Amino acid sequence: MTASAAMQEYLAEAYRLAYYQNDSPYISTSALAKVLNVSAPAVTRMVQRLKEDGFLEHEPYRGIYLTPAGEREALASIRRHRLVEAFLVSVMQFGWHEVHDEADNLGAVVSDEMVNRMEQMAGFPRRCPHGEPIPSADGHMPRVTDWPLNEAEPGSELVISRVSTHDENMLSYLGELGLKPGTRFELVARAPFNGPLQLRLGDQTCVIGHELAGVLRVCTEREFELE
Repeated sequence: MTASAAMQEYLAEAYRLAYYQNDSPYISTSALAKVLNVSAPAVTRMVQRLKEDGFLEHEPYRGIYLTPAGEREALASIRRHRLVEAFLVSVMQFGWHEVHDEADNLGAVVSDEMVNRMEQMAGFPRRCPHGEPIPSADGHMPRVTDWPLNEAEPGSELVISRVSTHDENMLSYLGELGLKPGTRFELVARAPFNGPLQLRLGDQTCVIGHELAGVLRVCTEREFELE
């Protein structure tokens, strides 16, 4: 059975939540409701439907987890979304702050053949414009290792791994600063008591606040390559 677009959205968000937990495949229905911005009863109804169709299981007091069939649907949905984003930015020259909603709309209707062509035209990217890993056509999801910039040690030479926001204004501002996934920089200083951070990007320096730095996930150059 193939999941509907609405079912795929739930499965994809459930997969994303579990992916970054690392220590457990279980997620709560309340966490799913929050990330989808829907009511608890709406999540309960969809979870029951997904369970009946074999896409997830539910264990009392532990939460829900995806079955192999649910993972396949989730990864296919995530792959479409992130490749559409990459295509819109690298081929059609959209700004990285403009493409999330567009990819939601297009990802629900494009065929696998079209997505594969988009992947080719975009240069076979390993990450979407926001730094999230792109699953392969056969359902392999690379593992990401990164941490918030506001927890990094001064003197570290790092790479922006991904950006954990879809806020257009915030993305636009970070883009103006040159702080996009793949950017290499040195963390020069981090003021105490949640003060600002000073970064050096080549010959340029910039200062960003502690809260904004928490939106940026960073890693080493080797970890960015997603081996």
